[in-house]
Amino acid sequence: DALPIFLAVSSIVTLYFTDLGEQVSWTTVFLAEYSGPLLLYLLFYFRVSGIYEDEESNKTSRLPVVHLSCACHCVHYLRYLLETLFVHKFSAGHTPLKNMIKGCAFYWGFTSWFAYYINHPRYTPPSCGNRQVFPALVAFLTCEAGSHFINVALVHQSGPGNKVCFPSPTCNPFTWLAVFVSCPNYTYEIGSWVSFTVMTQTLPVGVFTLIMVIQISQWARRKHGLYLKKSNDLKHRKTAVIPFIL
Repeated sequence: DALPIFLAVSSIVTLYFTDLGEQVSWTTVFLAEYSGPLLLYLLFYFRVSGIYEDEESNKTSRLPVVHLSCACHCVHYLRYLLETLFVHKFSAGHTPLKNMIKGCAFYWGFTSWFAYYINHPRYTPPSCGNRQVFPALVAFLTCEAGSHFINVALVHQSGPGNKVCFPSPTCNPFTWLAVFVSCPNYTYEIGSWVSFTVMTQTLPVGVFTLIMVIQISQWARRKHGLYLKKSNDLKHRKTAVIPFIL
């Protein structure tokens, strides 16, 4: 039998609703944010007609660092896209469409800015030449591999009922960074962009990297705080994202 619910005649119940606008899934958000930079960078790399002066583009040969930068940028965002489709596990939640638009504007806008300069016919190579480019390339690829292996480890460690999932080191050397920081995937992400900045030596990339470091550090500190509250296994970990510093 249904239980009767009695409300006083004078009782007033007020419900407030907030219209968040049209919602989109997290998978859609990440695919949109990451596919745009990949395609936009390639437009500048192939010097599509109208971006640069045709006469100057045809006469100027490309420097090796320009090819390496394009390859690294493609590797970075292809990894993002593949991990979004096949590695990461997203909740069934959604986010307002306006958040996706802001994210796309940020990633697409900055990519267009620094891709224009790196692929410009008058682009000059880094000051120290190959002595600067190749170490930065090795560091970039190392960070990309580390980021991937950390993300894979996170997926395998987040089993059913595991309410607190933080990266733990495995037999894979790329995951050993988790001994020193709570968010090694963020550490590798910062390393990738710092390496890309050194390799290309362009101001727009440096500005983008600085903003990313600030934002990622904030995310890492919040996660680090949550981990400390929910688990005692992190007592020996002194920092959130940068070993012994932050």
